[in-house]
Amino acid sequence: MAAKEKGGAGAGGGGERWKAAIVNLSEMGSNLDSLQKLLAKKAVFVEEDTFAKASLTADQARTIKTLEQRVETLERELDAAIAAAARARSDKRQAEAAQRAAELRAQEITKELENTSKVFKLHMEELRAKQEEISKKDSEIKVLEAIIQTLSRNDSVSDG
Repeated sequence: MAAKEKGGAGAGGGGERWKAAIVNLSEMGSNLDSLQKLLAKKAVFVEEDTFAKASLTADQARTIKTLEQRVETLERELDAAIAAAARARSDKRQAEAAQRAAELRAQEITKELENTSKVFKLHMEELRAKQEEISKKDSEIKVLEAIIQTLSRNDSVSDG
């Protein structure tokens, strides 16, 4: 008997759902009737040719709107590209100016190195001349020392 009650309760639940579905269908039917009456009162009937032209006009209006939006998008992209190109030109000018400044600095450094090299050569020539002078004087000193030793020997031999 408990099994029958469970089955009966399930069947009763299904019946309620059917009743709700039928109520929904009848409400939809009355809504459709209301809509049909509204269309009958408000509807405008036009010839097929006029309807086709109106549809074409509506399609063209949608196409025009789409194209206008695309044009606006392209204009924004163009503005962005122009701005980017202007920035690139500015960056290029700055880079060129920096390059010119670097080239001038390199020329200045090269001149400084050349001048330093010339001064170094002059100092080397001066040092060589001094070295030759010192060598010459050293030779003269050795000759004089030899003369002195010779004279000293001669004096010693004569004294002795």
